[in-house]
Amino acid sequence: MAHILRSKFVHLSLKYANPNALRVPLNYQRLCFHTSTILDVMGKELSMPSLSPTMESGTIVKWLKKEGDKIEPSDAIAEIQTDKAIVTMEFDDEGVMAKIIVPEGTKDIKVGTLIALTVEADEDWKTVEMPAGLAEASSAASSSIEASPPVTKAEPPSGQQNIAMPALSPTMTTGTIVKWLKQEGDEIQPGDALADIQTDKAVMSFELEEEGVFAKILIPEGSQVQVGQLIAVMVEKGMDWKKAVIPTESAISAAPSPTKPTAPANAKPSNGQMYGLAVKKLLEEYGLSSGTIKGTGRTNRLLKSDVLAYIQIHDVKKITPKSAPPPEVVKTPSLEEVSVPSDRSSPYEDIEISNIRAVIAKRLGESKRTIPHSYAVMDINIDKLLELRGKLKTEDISVSVNDFITKAVAHALVECPDINTLYQNEQIVRVPKVDVSIAVATKNGLITPIVFDTATKSLTDISKNIRELAEKARKGQLKPHEFQGGTFTISNLGMFGIKEFSAIINPPQTAILAVGAGREELDLSLMKVTKMSVKLSYDRRAIDEDQAANFLAILKATLEDPIFLTAGRVQALRYKRDAY
Repeated sequence: MAHILRSKFVHLSLKYANPNALRVPLNYQRLCFHTSTILDVMGKELSMPSLSPTMESGTIVKWLKKEGDKIEPSDAIAEIQTDKAIVTMEFDDEGVMAKIIVPEGTKDIKVGTLIALTVEADEDWKTVEMPAGLAEASSAASSSIEASPPVTKAEPPSGQQNIAMPALSPTMTTGTIVKWLKQEGDEIQPGDALADIQTDKAVMSFELEEEGVFAKILIPEGSQVQVGQLIAVMVEKGMDWKKAVIPTESAISAAPSPTKPTAPANAKPSNGQMYGLAVKKLLEEYGLSSGTIKGTGRTNRLLKSDVLAYIQIHDVKKITPKSAPPPEVVKTPSLEEVSVPSDRSSPYEDIEISNIRAVIAKRLGESKRTIPHSYAVMDINIDKLLELRGKLKTEDISVSVNDFITKAVAHALVECPDINTLYQNEQIVRVPKVDVSIAVATKNGLITPIVFDTATKSLTDISKNIRELAEKARKGQLKPHEFQGGTFTISNLGMFGIKEFSAIINPPQTAILAVGAGREELDLSLMKVTKMSVKLSYDRRAIDEDQAANFLAILKATLEDPIFLTAGRVQALRYKRDAY
């Protein structure tokens, strides 16, 4: 029986930073408008991942999803035989399996080879369109793997191991080498981290399972590299690492910038060429004829990218519509002419969005668009909490207001199990354990490390746990299991003076608590009191208004009389009995 393993290299997928705070997007979304009556969908490409540092090709043992099947985050989609074991390949996004390109049993599929196409859940998977140039390749792969072009890469000599850029998530196609953690000549033990690599989801450590000597760095730090591209060389212990054979294949250079397509010099008009509305509009705006541009789409279809490439290469200018008279030219100085002397550069700066921030933006947008958010706000008197915190500090017990809130939230979730739920596969899943995610801001974006079994931990344990996780998060040292999962999230902006805000739910969680700053007010008896606003954002599909109100009422009662929270693990006894 094959051992189903989850590779330690298929880990950092910021599933919405919870993982759910960061959803991993695939990079190939595109809609193509055609002249046919059907809107063909350009699928998202799913490539053969590198499931071990030495894996160069793999065999698809079995597809676990069929064409048309819905895919949820963390679903297993295929069993793949690597050079070490049979590994279950998981999918970190959601969608529909649209097209299986490489059938079961196909051997020696190179890492990075297109093996399937998926589409969004609301798209018609039956109309998925094969990427240009791959239709013939996929049919050849289905009939025989021997039909593919011969591999030109030479095998490494005995005792030498060429290390390729691994696919650290199923959706990863490229990675950036942030830092090499080993130098040439260093010994490597199993489990040693070789490099920090930024994927489409996070910055993570790339570890090796073999021992040897690090012989040669092929790709410098800061380079973006395709999955499967050689990045380093390792040799066995006892060998002279300085005599390692450097691979000569052209793929070892740093990721090249895309080359511009060359337009045909003597392209003849093609009366039968097809194109869509977007292409037609471009041709009219620039006064071009479709016959002068060669189409690269399926069945010689003229694509928008073909027209844009032709315009750029030939420096074609827009034409003025014949129906409208040319506008009167009024010389208006540009912003640069007004504010920037000619001998100075522009004051504007384009800041490239990192892969992590792009994923965060996509996941948060999808959450707001697809989840019916409802909100409930409550003010809490925290005078007793602050007083108790001060007493504990005199006893050298340092705990923050956020630690009290985390402990109180865990207690409220035990009392209100309807809030401690996930919304998956169109159904509500009640989770037996309370795992509270704490939102932490880092230079790369938001991430939510998890305080596991929060209800069973004491206040001081929670405080220590949060400090350690926050420090690791800011240094980019979190392990996948430390931020993947969670049943409820707390986002606290009180330390920044924010009075109140609305947090966005991290799917598949059904609720998140936004915590504001404490503020002094006068009560009905004109006495000063310190109040704190908390706002619960909850998924209306899974949680009713009365359930949200009950949760906040318990949270309020607990924080306004917090001595109970310092009693350790009393309430954990009931929690364990109910959970197990």
